[in-house]
Amino acid sequence: MRPMVLQFITHFTDSYSYYDSACMALEGGCRWIQLRMKDAPVSEVEQEALRLQHLCRDYGATFIIDDHVELVKKIHADGVHLGKKDMPVAEARKMLGKDFIIGGTANTFEDVKMHYEAGADYIGCGPFRFTTTKKNLSPILGLEGYRSIVSQMKEAGIHLPIVAIGGITFEDIPSIMATGVTGIALSGTILRADNPIEETRRIINIEKINNK
Repeated sequence: MRPMVLQFITHFTDSYSYYDSACMALEGGCRWIQLRMKDAPVSEVEQEALRLQHLCRDYGATFIIDDHVELVKKIHADGVHLGKKDMPVAEARKMLGKDFIIGGTANTFEDVKMHYEAGADYIGCGPFRFTTTKKNLSPILGLEGYRSIVSQMKEAGIHLPIVAIGGITFEDIPSIMATGVTGIALSGTILRADNPIEETRRIINIEKINNK
């Protein structure tokens, strides 16, 4: 199995704040945090982003903000992730230039190709299965969906990191990585665990076990 990049997407729950969730993922060894606060006022997002950016820098982690391109530029976060209904990748690239990471959400090879041509740095591809942490889901991909997209990317000569997302569990990770994707994005799987820090460590150790 190829080495895995773990991306953690913050989520507010009855037990944890956005900040709490990021703290636990970082302590568990994750080094890529995406702040996702859909429907929150920009002022609240900025306040949380500044706290998390400081925390991520302490850990040497990449800090990405979902959707808010202007805020990313304002506070000099590492980058932005853009969903299908957010600003187009090409427009964001014009605003941010080459010094920021831009990720785009994809559900099909056509989405991937569009983001690649627009200048995206990575693809968040999903959903793998149904998830309650996201509204208005695109069609479920499953393992065959990832195999097909990765195969079409190779045929087209498109070399972009592709991160699987959407309802992924610990047990799913080896088979998903075997499809050729680059990484896994998680939220609920970690936060629903009895000990999210230990669960993060356990997930990161999957790649060590499979690469021995």
